[in-house]
Amino acid sequence: MFSIIQAAGWPIWPLLLASVIAVALIIERSAALRRVKILPPGLLQSSVANYRQRGITDEQLLRLEAGSPLGRVLAAGMRNAGSSREIMKEAIEESGRAAAHEMERFLTSLGTIASIAPLMGLFGTVVGMIEIFGSPTSSGNNPQALAHGISVALYNTGFGLIIAIPAMIFYRHFRALVDGFLVEMEQEAVKLVETMQGQRK
Repeated sequence: MFSIIQAAGWPIWPLLLASVIAVALIIERSAALRRVKILPPGLLQSSVANYRQRGITDEQLLRLEAGSPLGRVLAAGMRNAGSSREIMKEAIEESGRAAAHEMERFLTSLGTIASIAPLMGLFGTVVGMIEIFGSPTSSGNNPQALAHGISVALYNTGFGLIIAIPAMIFYRHFRALVDGFLVEMEQEAVKLVETMQGQRK
């Protein structure tokens, strides 16, 4: 592996850095975007039941907010339970936007790596071609220089694609996951509003 990196030349170092960052982002988002952390099962039902039985204190709201993004959305609605339906919905929407921003964290960086890795590999290809045709001796008379330039070009291009393909797959997967979570959070928030406003049992 080290011999491949040496043969590829200096253009492969930015690609290696991008691959390390991409792996770190994928691991971090995989841990952060687990369903149990975003949408704990039964959270809406238990929160509404507690509210109906003994009301809800600021301490309980803070604990609900700290638990999950869905908890923050529900806590925002419960804080404004005595207000009108419109104010309650506004509070939920504001909290929902903040939760969406948190869930989308680092996804732009992962998508950027997926987009630029092939371009970085292409840059390595260009560098390889420059080494071939910019050699002081004619590349036709120097097969070693020709082979080195081609290896730089091909290793960088291949490595760029190796980084970009999984990065793009995970980026699309995480985007779909976040979109699905947001739809489910919206549905839970609507149920909360209707329950608190006495339109649903």
